[in-house]
Amino acid sequence: MLLPKYPDNPTPPPVHTHTPADPTPVRRSLPPLAIDRNTVVALVVGGVVLTALLAAVAVTAISVAIAAVVLRSMLRDHRR
Repeated sequence: MLLPKYPDNPTPPPVHTHTPADPTPVRRSLPPLAIDRNTVVALVVGGVVLTALLAAVAVTAISVAIAAVVLRSMLRDHRR
């Protein structure tokens, strides 16, 4: 009757061929930073000065807003 035809090579070809992965890139490290005591002191002093300036600006803005409200109420009462 009908018999199946088998291939000449009994082992099937591989389904997945292995491709080598790219080598991982070499990470370059940053040059070492020399952080000494003077640098830390300068950063802390700079932070304190900037914080004080920000606080001064905030206090000035609040006082100007209060002065504007008081002057507005005084001028409104003066017009009546």
